[in-house]
Formats: sequence, structure tokens, C-alpha cells
Amino acid sequence: MHTLTIQTTGRGTLDITDQVQTLIHRAGAADGACLVFLQHTSASLLITENADPTVRRDLEAWLQKHIPDGDPLFLHTAEGPDDMPAHVRAALLPPSITLPIVGGRLALGTWQGLYLYEHRARGHQRRVHVTLLAAARN
Repeated sequence: MHTLTIQTTGRGTLDITDQVQTLIHRAGAADGACLVFLQHTSASLLITENADPTVRRDLEAWLQKHIPDGDPLFLHTAEGPDDMPAHVRAALLPPSITLPIVGGRLALGTWQGLYLYEHRARGHQRRVHVTLLAAARN
């Protein structure tokens, strides 16, 4: 198991594909599975479009529309108006993803990337645990 520490700058997506791929390469993994787990309740993981950033911007716009900061529906506001909306977003999007490793590489599609999705308005330090279950390269 490896742990990535990622500093976010606030709400939005960070591409972590290369960081996870580097761990796979350093471990000498050939074929198997890569389990990625985010140890937080106000951020999530996401596999989505990696070529056109408007896809991620549109996703954020949709979430803002349906889960707005400061919604009077939410009682949990201990850390500000984005507190409970961040938890709702994290409950809807996964904290963990399992990806196949084929030939020493994440078997993502041509237009797919692995993203950490920060749901809080300000930046946070996030821990991502990466566990490799794979045969070693020859």
C-alpha cells in the first residue's frame, strides 16, 4: 500500500492519474488491480473525461445547481456554508475506485482520467491510499 498526500486548492478536480501510474511503475506491477481509496468525507474520486475540461466544469455547475452552498435545508454548518454540501457530494460520488492494471499501466480508456474531486471551497490536504494487487513484471 502507498499513500499519496495531495494538497487541493479548493473546489474542483485534480488529475491524479500520473501519480497513481508512477506508483504502479515503481512497484513493478504488470497485471492485476489497483485499489484507490480517499480517506475523507468531503471529497471524492472520479473517473471522467480527461481531454476537454468543460466536462468537469459542467459537472461542477450541475452539482452547484442541485447542492448549493448555504442551502437552508442543511443544519450541519460547523465549518461554514460549504460543509454539508461537501458531505452530500461525497456521499453521491465514490470514495474508492478499483482499476485494472494491464501491461504495467492503468487500463483506462482513451479519454478517461482519475481525479480527486475536492468539494470544499478552500483547499485541504487529502490522503489517497493506493493498494496494488498485481503480479510483478518479468
